[in-house]
Amino acid sequence: MSNLIQTDVLVLGTGIAGATAALRLAKSGAQVTLVTRAERAAETNTYYAQGGIVYRGIDDSPRRLAEDIHHAGANHCNPRAVDILASQGPELVKELLLDELQVPFDQEADGTPALVLEGGHSIPRIIHKTDATGHAIQTALLDAVARQENIRLLTGHTAIDLLTPAHHARNRLAVYDPQSCVGAYLLDQVEGVVRRALAKRTVLATGGLGQIFLHTTNPTGARGDGLAMAYRAGARVINAEFIQFHPTTFYHRNAPRFLISEAVRGDGARLVHANGQPFMQEYDREWKDLAPRDLVARSIHHEMLVHGIPNVYLDLRSYIPDERIQTHFPNIIQSCQEYGIDPAHDLVPVAPAAHYSCGGIWADDWGLTTIDRLYAIGEVSCTGVHGANRLASTSLLEGLVWGWRSAGHILEHLVSDPSPNAEVIPPWEAAGLQLPDPALIAQDLSVIQHIMWNYVGLVRTTNRLDRALRELRQLEMEIERFYRVSRVTEGLISLRNAVRCAVIVASAAWENKTSLGCHYRE
Repeated sequence: MSNLIQTDVLVLGTGIAGATAALRLAKSGAQVTLVTRAERAAETNTYYAQGGIVYRGIDDSPRRLAEDIHHAGANHCNPRAVDILASQGPELVKELLLDELQVPFDQEADGTPALVLEGGHSIPRIIHKTDATGHAIQTALLDAVARQENIRLLTGHTAIDLLTPAHHARNRLAVYDPQSCVGAYLLDQVEGVVRRALAKRTVLATGGLGQIFLHTTNPTGARGDGLAMAYRAGARVINAEFIQFHPTTFYHRNAPRFLISEAVRGDGARLVHANGQPFMQEYDREWKDLAPRDLVARSIHHEMLVHGIPNVYLDLRSYIPDERIQTHFPNIIQSCQEYGIDPAHDLVPVAPAAHYSCGGIWADDWGLTTIDRLYAIGEVSCTGVHGANRLASTSLLEGLVWGWRSAGHILEHLVSDPSPNAEVIPPWEAAGLQLPDPALIAQDLSVIQHIMWNYVGLVRTTNRLDRALRELRQLEMEIERFYRVSRVTEGLISLRNAVRCAVIVASAAWENKTSLGCHYRE
């Protein structure tokens, strides 16, 4: 493969947002290069999403959905973005996912999609595929991507930095031009070479940043690559303090923190102590266990502190019929049983973990950022839909809607866009020859994760945030020094981006002195 890639559109990320954008672009004739750092294109946050995607409930309306989104988002949502999602989202689910891709969502006896209730929703409007909805959507999208000749899929390629003439052009006078993006440097993990990928338009769909925290539901690659690259390029970033912690992840000393879907509580399960006593009614008398996630997560955190316990429990057995547990949550059952827990007969130990970034790269109604020809869609972006706290099952919908809309906007401009000149942007020049020590990388990443979990977690204080910023900024200086004398590797890129994202989140949390949504200051 040549070390120079030229394409109409470069899409970084293969989840629901990136795959949707690539699919619409390719079907309209654009040449698309779709890139993921993972060995498998399906290794995305979308793939691991359990609960479902917002559709439309009985007697539902865009206005009613919008009201629920604003309520969950602590009235900090962007009204225009919420209206777009509420009015266009359910119809796009029908047209693309149900009708065209025929994602096999669960159905009622009459063949209509089965609707479930999740926390923060006033009515049942979530459609799902048992407890593996993301898997079904991701598979259908990537199958469609594979059928498109106009899409070139690159796995095992890690984006190092965005290419902006102001930073990278041979002509240094380009620094006076408006900010624009012409692609990215990509590291081929197998061959160890860095390729220039030049594109008329670039789309960031790189997902979240949960891996900067010690405990997270996110897969390995979710360390904020897109956010860090865009920040270094000069893009505007907003609402970064609003990190949503999922209330219920499986807690076991020897187990990863896998998700126990909110749909479990939507079906009636209660949060309880070891003696089976529910407690959420003490924190929210109206919504109880279906209160917005930030409140549920902090309530669990408070109970753990007050009682000196490492976890609480989910009680399915007392509130959900055994047959329904078996048919609706087979993957959760299988995962729990690997650690000796049977949800149909045992209480399931759970604790909060970092789950979703509500903020990110500022993006407009079409996903366009403050850098010309650079788009951000999905979790890496901040359209304002989620405000200070995401409503359950709106993340997949946002990725779908803005993936579709960004592609539409790109298609309107692609014909008139000039192709980037390969002579203007030089090939990658290695900063150093020293191969970085994986042990040092692992240690630094562990330090970042512990700092973020202990000081920038569920409950934040001024003293904790002060200390976090001091330690993170010092660590970032050391990592940048390390980066500039070392040969670039996947691990080193990961570390550099993780510490930058940690500083972004901690700084935003320090600056916002007011508790709001999932940003809670004591």
